[in-house]
Amino acid sequence: MGKKAKQTLDLWIERVNRVLVVFAGSLIVIMAFLSTYGAIRRYVFNSPEPVSYEFSRMFLLISFVLAIAAVERQDRLLRCDLLLERFPENVRNIIANIISPILGITFFGIITWASFGDALRALEIGQHSLSTWPVPLFPVKLVIPVGYGFLCIVLLVRLFLGLLRIKTSSREPKSSAD
Repeated sequence: MGKKAKQTLDLWIERVNRVLVVFAGSLIVIMAFLSTYGAIRRYVFNSPEPVSYEFSRMFLLISFVLAIAAVERQDRLLRCDLLLERFPENVRNIIANIISPILGITFFGIITWASFGDALRALEIGQHSLSTWPVPLFPVKLVIPVGYGFLCIVLLVRLFLGLLRIKTSSREPKSSAD
């Protein structure tokens, strides 16, 4: 893979990551206002308001799913530093850049596949929330396969780069200390 293609792919993933993280952060800000609004209505005006709680739960799920790829991109999601630090450097690289992405792609790929079917089913039957103000659940359920699908793409790129790193390191001549 050429350096230009790698940079283009890296730039594309970074831009999508940035958009998803900004959107997730905006939802968290909205959640704060909704929670404040719900608390004021409940405790000051003695008039409970369930819609703010319902939207806060949905926004929390959406913000988590959309931001998880950015966390993995920073190399902070699929890691167990307590175990990794006990291995030599080359084994550590294989575990972190090949085995972990393969396991992550398998796990999150299954979740993506199953949740996409669930989202389509929610659209088909017109599923909505069971609150006083029924909210259609298809858009919320569709965010799950989108977010986890993007996480799988990030993991695929990490796996590919890990394989390239191993391939290029095996080609480098070993220098002997004289």
